[in-house]
Amino acid sequence: MQQTHDKRANRWLARLAESNHVLWLIFVLSLLESIIVPIPLELILIPLLLSQQHRLWAISTATLAGCLVGATIGYFVGFWFFDDVGQWLLHVLGYEDAFASFSERFQEQGFGLLLLVGITPIPFQVGMLSAGSTGYPYWLFIIAAIIARGIRYYGLALLVYWFGDKILELWQRYSQRAGWVLAIIGLSALTWIWMGS
Repeated sequence: MQQTHDKRANRWLARLAESNHVLWLIFVLSLLESIIVPIPLELILIPLLLSQQHRLWAISTATLAGCLVGATIGYFVGFWFFDDVGQWLLHVLGYEDAFASFSERFQEQGFGLLLLVGITPIPFQVGMLSAGSTGYPYWLFIIAAIIARGIRYYGLALLVYWFGDKILELWQRYSQRAGWVLAIIGLSALTWIWMGS
């Protein structure tokens, strides 16, 4: 059963990579991932970067652009429609507790927290809605998103550029463990920030 699922996923990724519209597709997937799809985009992005190494930077740029458009939508949902759409989205995604704890410290350490959310597995939706609902300056929010997600996507492109297929093997073997390590680092950094305030 798992092998059938893997074969289907590999065929879909191959079709995506061969498509003339791959940059638009990854843009849309990144936009959706940043707003409503709670699945790490790296599951698609790493194999795509490996199969399209001649377009590493174009794919990373399209991914970042999609994320920034999604982040902008999320910010303004929080800014204008938090009580209706924002609360509903947090409920559907199961991020209500994460949002409550994140929002407590957001006014004091907003920029640092946004950087942390953009790099680690902490849900990005929490940061977007917090920034929008508190009226945090949009330009600071988008700069934090550019830095954090730029590190994430261009960092992956650099790893593929330097190490090639070894990255896919390492990702498949250690992705879950790496996610937990990043989450622990992120929580430790948050604790350090909160203790210092």
